[in-house]
Amino acid sequence: MCRGLSSLPSNCLERAKGIKTRLVIFLQSKRDFTRIKKSENPKSRPSSDEARKWRESLDKMLAHPYGLAAFRAFLRSEYSEENIEFWLACEDYKKTKSPTKLASKAKKIYSEFIDVQAPKEVNIDFQTRELTRKNVLEPAPSCFNDAQKRIYSLMERDSYPRFLRSKVYLDVLNQSQSNSQSQRRFS
Repeated sequence: MCRGLSSLPSNCLERAKGIKTRLVIFLQSKRDFTRIKKSENPKSRPSSDEARKWRESLDKMLAHPYGLAAFRAFLRSEYSEENIEFWLACEDYKKTKSPTKLASKAKKIYSEFIDVQAPKEVNIDFQTRELTRKNVLEPAPSCFNDAQKRIYSLMERDSYPRFLRSKVYLDVLNQSQSNSQSQRRFS
């Protein structure tokens, strides 16, 4: 007969919760990437040349919708998706024209990514965090520039090289090469 969860040691419950969380994140990233593969127009999938060009720079990869999706899935699997989410939020923020929307978006981005209690807190140093906090008091399109540069640099030197060695990227590369070879045979 089952004694119930309350009879288990607390460290077992904590470990089980941690495993469950990691499993949910892994399954979500796999589902997201599979959905992208199925739903995207085949023309938006990278050619083998495009996928190889992603090795040239993080910018080239992020400029391609499929590259961005693959990188995001990879970051999610490494529990660092907040970095690309923050970077994308900043890119969107810079395009905002209305001062009212600028102020509300600035507060939202700050509370979601910069604040020490933020649910998706990004890893930036104290000086950058403090400068950004001051900038948000008088929002301008450039108020997140320093923090965004730090996160971009972190992704570029840390996550991006690992992505290029990852199964996610290698699968995209192999799939695009297979698609290119198939298309040549039928042409």
